[in-house]
Amino acid sequence: MADHVNPEREMFKAFAEMKSDGPVHMLNLVRFKETATYEDGTMVSGAEAYAAYGRDSAPILSKVGGRIVWSGDFDLTLIGPGEEVWDIAFIAEYPSSDAFVEMVKNEDYQRAVRHRTAGVQDSRLIRMSPKAAGEAFG
Repeated sequence: MADHVNPEREMFKAFAEMKSDGPVHMLNLVRFKETATYEDGTMVSGAEAYAAYGRDSAPILSKVGGRIVWSGDFDLTLIGPGEEVWDIAFIAEYPSSDAFVEMVKNEDYQRAVRHRTAGVQDSRLIRMSPKAAGEAFG
């Protein structure tokens, strides 16, 4: 099974070319490494490395108008591969796709992302266009 930690250049380019008229939601599913792997040999858990990423990237997220609109603890995969177990799940909202691109290209964010790379074993980052919630499926 391939691990997915950072976006491939082609997928990031496709994302950047998809303009949005309104907010963009990014579903994040993240599984941590037991021990983070930093190039300098820093020894912390994957969860601690990801917490450092969250702390260091939060100001940039806020600066571009982003926020976390939903967060939850993983319990069980009812439908889907049982081996896909996630440590955290959340939805980040950005005012536009350009705001997300601006965040990712920010120099401070690029320094912060080293913690994510060091601490994440596997992840999914899924772009979605928000719709009004209701009482029916779909």
